[in-house]
Amino acid sequence: METWAGGADGAAPAEHKMGKRRKAREVALQFLYQLDQHGAEDPTPHEDEFWARHPVDPDTQSFADALVRGSKQQQPKIDQLLAQYAEHWDLDRMAVVDRNILRMAVYELLWAPDVPPKAVINEAIEIAKKFGTTESSRFINGVLDRILREQRATSA
Repeated sequence: METWAGGADGAAPAEHKMGKRRKAREVALQFLYQLDQHGAEDPTPHEDEFWARHPVDPDTQSFADALVRGSKQQQPKIDQLLAQYAEHWDLDRMAVVDRNILRMAVYELLWAPDVPPKAVINEAIEIAKKFGTTESSRFINGVLDRILREQRATSA
């Protein structure tokens, strides 16, 4: 009989980490959505209330917080890229969920080199399927793919 040295839930360590990261991305999206709806740039005044309503384990919260802070910190640059690569789409007219999935994913693509680009795009697509419209995943995939190709071309 084989024994499995997985996490507490029996999942393989990589699967467990991936599950935690997906959960972190989902709560980060919810936090970014809330900040966007209130026109807030700084997450700090909203943290206590948000985390009280969305309790997660410390690792998940830490990763989500890094995504939120990084996305907000780089938002002017990210929004400039989105405006450039989301052809025929004005940022203000984009669905709030899509806009924030894109912001978070572009942050990870460009400022979180420890996450493989393919994983970032796949995660964004899966989150879009869960939280967005029927068109969200295709739209997000197209924009992120364009940004990734262009960034690779300019950095090569």
